Amino acid sequence: MTDKIVVLSACSSEEEAGKIAEALIAKRLAACVNVLPGVRSVYQWKGAIQRSREVLLIVKSTRQAFPALRAELLRLHSYETPEVLALPIVDGSEGYLDWIGREVVLPS
Repeated sequence: MTDKIVVLSACSSEEEAGKIAEALIAKRLAACVNVLPGVRSVYQWKGAIQRSREVLLIVKSTRQAFPALRAELLRLHSYETPEVLALPIVDGSEGYLDWIGREVVLPS
């Protein structure tokens, strides 16, 4: 197990996803954010089945930076209840994991 994580969050538009991705990188809360347009989501919301097109963020970061990353993502997100899921990175290429560690800077 590493201290690195992948955070998932679905956004309403490419514009919103890009704004969030750039803010997370600029604040050094993430080493990389993949923006995947064209996601089709089906979910239960307020008693009804919803279907929507979304843009998925895949954020590479660290456990230590997660509280600040989550706060920033929630601050910028348009959804009433945004998806913010942190998944552990169990293992990976040493060079890539080291790069994530160098790029993510804990807020002071």
